[in-house]
Amino acid sequence: MRFTEPPAPIDVDDDAIRDALAHARLIPLLAAVAYATGELSVLRDDLRPDPARLLEPDGGVDGDRAALARQLAFDALVRFRDGGSVPAPPPSDADLRRILAFVVGDHMVEDYLPLFLEELSVHGDDLRAPDWTLVELAPGTEFRVAVIGAGMSGIVAAYRLKQAGIPFVILEKDPDVGGTWWENTYPGCRVDVANHFYSYSFAQREDWPQHYSTQEVLLDYFRTCTERFGLHEHIRFGTEVTSAEWSDESGSWTLCLRTADGEETLETQAVISAVGQLNRPSYPPIPGREAFEGVSFHSARWRHDVDLRGKRVAVIGTGASAVQFAPEIAPEVGELLVFQRTPPWLVPTEDYHREVSPQTLWLFRHVPTYTHWYRFWLFWQYAEGVLPSAKVDPEWQGDGSVSALNDVARQLLTAYIQAVFAGSPELIDEVLPTYPPFAKRIVRDNGVWPGALQRDNVELVTTDIEQITPTGVTTVDGTHHEVDVIVYGTGFTASQFLMPMKVVGRGGVDLHERWDGDARAYLGITVPGFPNLFLLYGPNTNIVINGSITYFSECEVHYVLGCLRLLLAGGHRALDVRPEVHDAYNRRIDEGNRNMVWGAATVNTWYKNAKGRVTQNWPFSLLDYWRETRTPDAADYELL
Repeated sequence: MRFTEPPAPIDVDDDAIRDALAHARLIPLLAAVAYATGELSVLRDDLRPDPARLLEPDGGVDGDRAALARQLAFDALVRFRDGGSVPAPPPSDADLRRILAFVVGDHMVEDYLPLFLEELSVHGDDLRAPDWTLVELAPGTEFRVAVIGAGMSGIVAAYRLKQAGIPFVILEKDPDVGGTWWENTYPGCRVDVANHFYSYSFAQREDWPQHYSTQEVLLDYFRTCTERFGLHEHIRFGTEVTSAEWSDESGSWTLCLRTADGEETLETQAVISAVGQLNRPSYPPIPGREAFEGVSFHSARWRHDVDLRGKRVAVIGTGASAVQFAPEIAPEVGELLVFQRTPPWLVPTEDYHREVSPQTLWLFRHVPTYTHWYRFWLFWQYAEGVLPSAKVDPEWQGDGSVSALNDVARQLLTAYIQAVFAGSPELIDEVLPTYPPFAKRIVRDNGVWPGALQRDNVELVTTDIEQITPTGVTTVDGTHHEVDVIVYGTGFTASQFLMPMKVVGRGGVDLHERWDGDARAYLGITVPGFPNLFLLYGPNTNIVINGSITYFSECEVHYVLGCLRLLLAGGHRALDVRPEVHDAYNRRIDEGNRNMVWGAATVNTWYKNAKGRVTQNWPFSLLDYWRETRTPDAADYELL
C-alpha cells in the first residue's frame, strides 16, 4: 500500500498520455491540469459540469465536449512533460477561486474554499492535526483518555490524541482493528462510497485496487494506518467496556471492563466512544424465528462453515448488505428465495466492482494534484451537489417525489430499473419503489442485483411474512416455503446508541434512561450531564446521500480535540454541554430532518427510531457540519 507521495515526472510518449486520459474523470482532470500547469484556459465555461447531471460520471460533459476536454488536457500535459514536469507556482487566490468555481459553480466558491484547502491539503500538510500539545498547554497535568473502539473513528481519534501528546488507551472488544470492516465478512462485502473519499484526508492511498473497495482491502487499509500511526501499543484487544460511571468528586470516569481474564476497572479523565452504529445485528420480530430447525444466521455474523451449494436458501431483506451477498451466493445455491418488504432505489454505478485501471493509477501518480481534485469531485458529485434533490418543496404536487429535482432523480432512476429489468417485465412492478428517492438508503448497482433476481433459480417474494416454521417461511397468503438455510440481511440496531454499555453521568443519571429510546447529542458529540464524554458517529451524524462517514469522524475528532484544548488551557478538569444549547440544537436538527425526504416520507427506514423521530441523519450540508465543528464555543459549556 502506498499513501500519496510527491508526483513522479511524466516520462511517457504522446500515445501513452492519450491512453491514460481516456480513463480520466474530466472535471477533476481539468482542475488538476490548470492547478499543476497554470494553464487556466482549459477551464472553459462550456466544459463545466451540469448541476442537473451530477450523477453521471463526468457531470454531463460528453460527446464532442468530452473529446475537447481531453484534447485540452493532452496539449497542456505534453507541454508540461516537455518542460521537465515542473509544477507551476501555487495559484494566486484569484486563480484558485477560478479553478474551484469550475467544479462547484461561481456562487459556491467563497463558501467552499476554506473547506477545500483543509480537506484536500494539496501541499501535503495535515491541516487538521492539533497545533498544540498537553505539555505546552498544561504541563504536569495528569489527563488520560479512553477511546472505546478501534474502528475507523477510534483510529483517527487515537491518532489525534497522540499528536497532541495526550495519554490514551484504546479498548477494543474484537481481536483486531477495523470495526465493521473486521466484523462483516459476508460474500461481496464492500463499501458503497468511493474509497478515494471513504478514507482519511491525511492518509490518502493513491493505489486503491478498486473504485469501491472490498472488505479485505479496507481492513488492510485500517490495519496499515494503525501501524503507521504507531497505535498498536495503545490498544487492548479482547476488552469490552460494560459500563462507564462519572464521579463529580474525582472528576473522572470509571470504566468496567470485561476481558478473557475476568473483570477489572479503569479510571480516565475523558471517554471517547467510537463504538459505531452498525455493529449490533438486528433480527426481525417474526413469530417462530427461534423454531427454525435448519441453519440461520445474520449477514454480519456470516457462517463460513456452512456449505450453501445446492441448498434451498431464504434471504430476508433487500437492503445494502443483501444486495451485495445475494448475487454472490445465487450461482452456487440450489434455489434462492429473496423476501422483500420494500424495494430499494438503484443508482447506476458502472465502476462499482471495477478495478482501477493502470491508466487511472498512472494519472494519480504523475499528474500533480489529480488525486486531490478527484477526491474533491467525489465529494461534490455524490454529496453536496446532490443534496438539493433530497429537500422537500412544500408547494410540490408531484406523485412519488418531494420536489422538482427529486422528481428528476425519480425519473432517471425509474428509467434505469426499467432498462435493467427489461428482460423480466413481470418483475418491474415488484422492484420499482413507490416512495421518493433518497427517503431510504439508495443502493449502488452495476447490473449485478437485477441479474441475480432474474436467474432461473432465484425467486423474489414480496408477500409479507407471517411466521417462520421449523422447516421454512410462511407468508400471509398461506404459502409455505421450505428452506434449508435462512440468512437475515436485516441491518442493525442503529437507533440503540452505545448499547449494551451502561453509562452513568452526574447525579447518578443513566444515559439510556435519559434518552428513553430517543438518543440526542449536541453536534452528535456531547450530552448534558455527562462531562468529558464524547460520541463519534453519534445521533444525527449519519448521511444518506451526502458524504462519507470518514469525513464526519474527522470533523468530530477535530471538535473533540478542541474541547480538550479548551478545558486544559483553562485549567479545568471537565466540561459539560449546557442543556439549553443542546436542546436548541436538536430542535434545529429535527426541523431540518422534517424538511428532507427521509423525514417527510412514510416509508419504513432505519433512519427513524421506534418513536418515529429521525435519530440518524444530518439534514444539512457537509460544509455546515464542518463549520459547526471548527472550534468549540466556551459559552456552550459549563466548565467544571
